[in-house]
Amino acid sequence: MKPYALIIEDDATLLEIFSQAIQAAGYQTSSIMQGEDGLAALKHETPNLIVLDLHLPNVSGITILNYIRSEDRLASTWVVITSADTLMTDDLRKNDGVDFVMEKPVSFIQLSNLAARLHPNNQPKGRVTM
Repeated sequence: MKPYALIIEDDATLLEIFSQAIQAAGYQTSSIMQGEDGLAALKHETPNLIVLDLHLPNVSGITILNYIRSEDRLASTWVVITSADTLMTDDLRKNDGVDFVMEKPVSFIQLSNLAARLHPNNQPKGRVTM
């Protein structure tokens, strides 16, 4: 069974590119465009990888990130933040709850290569910080 990645991004074009890039790295993906829908999905889903935009409608990416890091069952989930907001991404790089920060534009190859590195088959047993 393929590992599962959840992509929460409100730009339809980027959502499709991100989904294809992560699928190319060997994941099954789910795509969500609204922050509130992403938060609702995380109440019952446990993805291996989450690609999370910061600026989402209704519920912010920061709120979702805080929820992810407050849940023990999501402790081993990799979180990749994507944003064009360089001030926020600079601050987030100092945050212990963020695994990776990618400033937009994010290329297909860049995201696919990162997802491949984070694939459970490429990780030692248990979560290791890169």
